[in-house]
Amino acid sequence: RYVPDEPENRATWPKMVRVQGNRLVDTDGKEVWLQGVNAGGMETIPNGDQQVKSTVVAIDQWHANCIRLPINEAHWFGTGIYSKNDGGKSFRDACDKIVRLAANRGAYVVIDLHRFRAPKAEHVEFWKDCAAHYKNHPAVLFDLFNEPHGISWEIWRDGGWVGKQGQHDESAFLSSEEKKKNQGFESVGMQALVDAVRSTGAKNVVIAGGLFWANDLTGIESEAIEKGEKKSFRLTDTTGNGIMYAWHTYHWHKGWGRILPVAAKHPIFLGEVGASPLGVMNFIPDNQQEDPYTFSPDMLGFIQKLRINWTGWCFHPKAAPVMIENWDYKPTPYWGEFARRALAGEKFEMKRMR
Repeated sequence: RYVPDEPENRATWPKMVRVQGNRLVDTDGKEVWLQGVNAGGMETIPNGDQQVKSTVVAIDQWHANCIRLPINEAHWFGTGIYSKNDGGKSFRDACDKIVRLAANRGAYVVIDLHRFRAPKAEHVEFWKDCAAHYKNHPAVLFDLFNEPHGISWEIWRDGGWVGKQGQHDESAFLSSEEKKKNQGFESVGMQALVDAVRSTGAKNVVIAGGLFWANDLTGIESEAIEKGEKKSFRLTDTTGNGIMYAWHTYHWHKGWGRILPVAAKHPIFLGEVGASPLGVMNFIPDNQQEDPYTFSPDMLGFIQKLRINWTGWCFHPKAAPVMIENWDYKPTPYWGEFARRALAGEKFEMKRMR
């Protein structure tokens, strides 16, 4: 599992990106299309050794040019229940190693604050520290908040009181103390996270996920907004390299077309996408899930048709929908194999939009 470290090789680093219309471009004005995987695991156990290897395998063997790295503020500051007694230094060092190994290979890393529901005050402090740490690093982008849900668009953007969580609590990911905190709190809103990053002088592109676990972006652009029937909750960035909007979709989600008005005006980052066989995602009724062998090629065709930036979930054999069967990185036939082929350049046809 050990991956030797290597010094920085800035000659091979990718160029910094910025938003131009609905695309990302580098400092030469050349379009950059991010395609890759989620190197999951560090959001739960703050080790990093396996994610370091996953980064190298994804880039060198699967031809990814982007790694989404899920983490959280507790591990970053060393206050999590699994954190070492070093103030988060070993965790930050692991993040740095992943960024360095990816950048040396000409690839990008999306730092994902892997939290749910709505941003809190501690997430402002996290982004002030993390953004200062990776300020203007050409290979780093910031995914501000993983999956907002159960709130209004007003609270999503501007903050406000978030009431008691309903039955779909992400309990498996939270400690007892964190669950208590989720029983009502004041959210700072997504704009405050953008502002926190920009307060450091960091111009790195930021990414903002929509509502309904990042599956809904209709508050950013929609036909109703175009007609003046609804107002938009677009975020503001006046001093940085721009904002991408994150979409997450899986094999039980319909309504792909809702993304079209957003994709026409903004770069989209499909930060999580994947499919599993029936029976794996048992929190979704079987009759609402699609066969992964039809979903996977059609979704990849949709991604390619629109040139959507994407990172598959998940390059970890226990975080379904899984792309790999084991730590030998054998691709799953129903999702990982399709994704691996797409990353290698194979073209897919979308036969039917959902």
